[in-house]
This record gives sequence, C-alpha cells and structure tokens, in this order.
Amino acid sequence: MTDYRLLTFNSANGPRAGIAVGDQFADVAEQTGLAADATVLGILDDWAAAQGRLAIVADKIANGSVKAAPLASAKYLAVVHWPVTIYCAGANYADHVRRMAERSGLPQEPNPKEAGSTPWHFIKPSRTALGHNEEISVVSSKLDWEAELAVVIGKTGKNIPIDKVYDYIAGYTVSNDVSARDLSRRPKVAQGTPFSFDWIGQKCFDGSCPIGPWIVPSAQIKDPMNLAIKTYINENLQQNSNTSNMIFNIADQVSHLSTRLTLHPGDIVLTGTPSGTGAEENKFLKPGDVMRVEIEGIGSIVNKIRSIDSN
Repeated sequence: MTDYRLLTFNSANGPRAGIAVGDQFADVAEQTGLAADATVLGILDDWAAAQGRLAIVADKIANGSVKAAPLASAKYLAVVHWPVTIYCAGANYADHVRRMAERSGLPQEPNPKEAGSTPWHFIKPSRTALGHNEEISVVSSKLDWEAELAVVIGKTGKNIPIDKVYDYIAGYTVSNDVSARDLSRRPKVAQGTPFSFDWIGQKCFDGSCPIGPWIVPSAQIKDPMNLAIKTYINENLQQNSNTSNMIFNIADQVSHLSTRLTLHPGDIVLTGTPSGTGAEENKFLKPGDVMRVEIEGIGSIVNKIRSIDSN
C-alpha cells in the first residue's frame, strides 16, 4: 500500500481536498468522481469507506497513471477547511507547567493524572485555523508559539472507552496554538476572580491556530505517543520534546472529551505543548519572525508573522 497525506489546497475554484504521494498531489474528487470528496471534511465524514478510495488513488499517483501536480506548487489552507470544533488541551506537559508556574511565582501543582484529575480543554473557533505558509497578523505585544500534535477525528463518538479511542481517529497533523499572552486578562477586573480571564483575547483571534500542512492517516503512524516535537523561530530551536511527555495521553483526552459531548468527524484535538514557549523566557514574536513547528513522521508547518497593517 502506498503512503499518502491529505491536504486542503486553494484552487481556481476555491478550497479543494488533495491527496499527496511523495512530492506530487492530485485533486481527490477529480480522481474518485465523488462530489463529497471535494473537501477533507467530506472525506472524513465517510472515513471508513474513503480509505479504500484514497488507497487506489495513491497507488495511481505513485505509478504515474494519473495526472498530478508538484506539491511545491500547492497553496495550502487549513488542512480541514473548516474543522467542526477545535479542542485544545491546557497544561498537558509537565515541563511546560513547571516553567509557567515558576514564571508566575506560583507553587508547583502535583501531577494531575497521578492525583486522579481529568484532562482540561478549551475551544477555539474553527475559522481561527489557517494553513502552511499563511501569514499571521500581530495582534499583541506578547505573541507566543505552542507546538502541538493534533488528532483528527474520523468517526462520531460519545462516551468512548479508552481502549477504543484509536478506532475513532482518522489521522494526525501539526498545529500551533498561537497565544496573545498580554490579552489573557480583562482590564479593570480584579485578578484572581473567575471573571478576570479573557480566553477569546488570548487564544481565539484570527489566525491563532495554524493546522497542517496535511493529515497523515493513523495507520501510517506507528506510535503517536512517541514522536519528536519541535519549534524553530527564525531557524533557532525553541521547543524540543516528545509526545511521550504528555501528562494525559491521546486516549485519555479523547475519551474524556467524549464524556462531555459527542465528537464528530472533522473535530480536531490539540494535545498540549511542551516547555520552550516564549512566555517562559519573556521572549515573544515580532513582525518578520518565522515559526516552524515540526513533528516526527508528519511534517512541518511554517507561518510568518506580519504587522497588522501589512498588505
């Protein structure tokens, strides 16, 4: 079987689902003849059957029997255009939690999983997602990066048992939970009250969730809980960890989320970020900076910071 990746590219007719093999890609719906395959979301809605169709197309691209374009020519959009819901894990790498507590002058909390607690998530609007090589406007003087492994749901599920979670995962991609650290509190509201936090300001601005460049099907990732994860800012290494260092693993997170609400194909779960963020060193992004988030076995997503008044 030929390995492949799914992407969303911007065509003359708008966003389209693409399938990449090696350094070439093709329009999925043009090859399968199914209108629903024109979008990655449509493919995920029919994931059980779609995998067979995609495998046939991948083999044809590999043997040169279909017309394909150079992958370098693709204009990437958010890999799911648009995700149904984006769930983001907070405080899920012990080293990051420790460094943020030190930075804030707070005591170190016990390991929440060992203490019998549960995963913690917040939600980003789906249209905060953007793709590989798209630019992000400066909205903050403390704009930060957060490399995260993203899990793409491919099957509707509610109350999913931990040992069945991987049956509901279509694949994996790379994400960057870009955060405006100086917009995390509401002005003129007493700090320490439950009404002082501004999650929209900090986490939900336009372009705050790069996701891509493609989805690697779960069958092609041997162990998603043992992948190197790195962030480079202007090619300087800032984050360097492994998904094995998560506090709550993928199964913990997806299972817990499904107890709260039904998960749907096209939902994306960001699984947390390791140490090495800008907030830990009081070092933040500025116009012209280039972020590259890289995850072993999946690939890299690159996004440049531009000033808000740039054309």
